[in-house]
Order: sequence, then structure tokens, then C-alpha cells
Amino acid sequence: MPNRINRAIELLEEDQPIYYTGLHTFSKDFLSFEQGKKDSKTWADYINIGMEHGSFDMTGLEAYMEGLMAGGPTNSGHITPPVIVELPVQGETEAIIQYNAWQIRQILARGVHGILLCEATSPDAVRAFVESCRYKLNDAGVGFGLRDGTRGVGSEFMAKKKWGLEDDNEYRDKADPWPLNPRGELLLGLKIETLGGLNNCEQILSIPGIGFAEMGPGDMSMSMKIRRKPGDKKIDPRIIEASIRVKEACDKNGVKFLETGSPETIVDVIKSGARVIAGQDQKAAEVGRKYTNRKMKV
Repeated sequence: MPNRINRAIELLEEDQPIYYTGLHTFSKDFLSFEQGKKDSKTWADYINIGMEHGSFDMTGLEAYMEGLMAGGPTNSGHITPPVIVELPVQGETEAIIQYNAWQIRQILARGVHGILLCEATSPDAVRAFVESCRYKLNDAGVGFGLRDGTRGVGSEFMAKKKWGLEDDNEYRDKADPWPLNPRGELLLGLKIETLGGLNNCEQILSIPGIGFAEMGPGDMSMSMKIRRKPGDKKIDPRIIEASIRVKEACDKNGVKFLETGSPETIVDVIKSGARVIAGQDQKAAEVGRKYTNRKMKV
């Protein structure tokens, strides 16, 4: 039997790497009930839904989550695979996050299991992001880098059903960021992908409530005025240095680091300490799971 609702967190607690799949919401068919049923048996450990550049489709997200439930449980025994949504809003300032916190409320109310904040640039913005994902009842870290949460009553109405819960308070207790709350089932992530975010990454990653982070090479290249050429496999040394700096800040603060892995590189990526694996490569996941002696079914 699963120990958690969110199998991505369950695996991370076992020091197992997690592998994801997913798309941006450009296709009208991606966020649908039928696609959710199909994806309920995904090979991946979680599903990333990109609303940063895709459509902000809450009706589609609701239907997709319903489809995941209808197709479940997963082969691992969980109600659904975890779903993490990329926010459209950029994490530049506290005010921007607070003005756009309605996006966070809407997304979490659909019953997803995590949110990824893009272009995380300042500690105050990240603090506001974490607070916008929490209920006031959950006070771990409050007064120690965080203020009270801002989610309100009513947001649990449909979300709790996607988690297999009937009691409002049980959902509120569990809908809290891990590892700040050891019993929390929300996995919050950051993309450090601007020069401003890189220069602040040590302070940003010390904010309580963040579960994982990555150095986004595409936007970081743009921020550094580096023109990347299609098919060019040579990585600018500045991007390599940025990735090392972000990973060191993650390690210092107990935040899991996201890195790309392929079948050829996955073992070295795991050895480097990365525990969230990008690349959307099922073969890489198979190689990595064998290397780490993974026990949980897919």
C-alpha cells in the first residue's frame, strides 16, 4: 500500500530519483478527461503541465484530473499520478506574486499535487509564492521566514476528491509543502533562470517550503545574452557555472536539484546528486531505476 498521496514525494523520501513527462497546454486535446484516463498509467513518476506558455485552462485541468481518477489507481497503488503545474506568472517580485495569487488558488483547487514557479528572481517573491500555496491553519515555518498562508475556505471542495479524501480538514492538513511539513503532500518547485535569480539563488533557496529547483538553461542563456544555435551541443561555460551554483545552493538548503538525463548520462546524473530528472525519456528512467534498485511499481 502507498504511504502517501503524492508518490513523487514518497520516492524522494526514499532518496529515489523521480522522472517526469508532460507538455505545454497548446493542444485542445491535452487537458481532457480521455487524456487523463490514458495518462493514469504513465511510465513517469509525475506529470508536468506547462501553463507558463500554454493556455490557462482550468476547465480542461478539472477534466484531466477527473480522467486520472477514472483511469486509476496507478500501478503503484496511488489514486493518481502526481500533477505539477507550471505557473504563468513570473517570480520576479513579491507584488507580482500577490497580484496573481488567484492563479495559484485556481490551480490548487483543481486537486493538483504541486506548482512550479518560473523565473524565480527574488527571495520575497518566492516567500509570497509559498504563502499563496498554504492555509493559515498550517503554521510550520511561520515566524521563521514565512507569514501565514493565504488559501481560503472552499478551495478544498473538489481538490480533496482528487486526493481520495472526504474530510475538508484532512485535505487542509495534507495540502502543505513538503519537506517544510513532513506530512505535506504539495511539491513546490522553482526555475532559477535569470541573472537576477542566479545572483539571489542562495537566499531564494533558503526560503522554507521549496521541494526542488532547477537552473533553466534556455531562459538563463537569454538573460545572459547568449544566442543558442539549434543542434549546438556545446554548452557555454557560463551556463555550466550557473548550474553548479544553483545545485550547491540546493544542496546547502536540502532542496532537490533537477537535471536532464538521457540513457547514456543518467547514472552520472544520479551520482551527481540530482533527484528530479528532466528529459521525458522513458528509457533513461528504466536505466536509472535499475541503477538505484527501485522497488515501487510504475
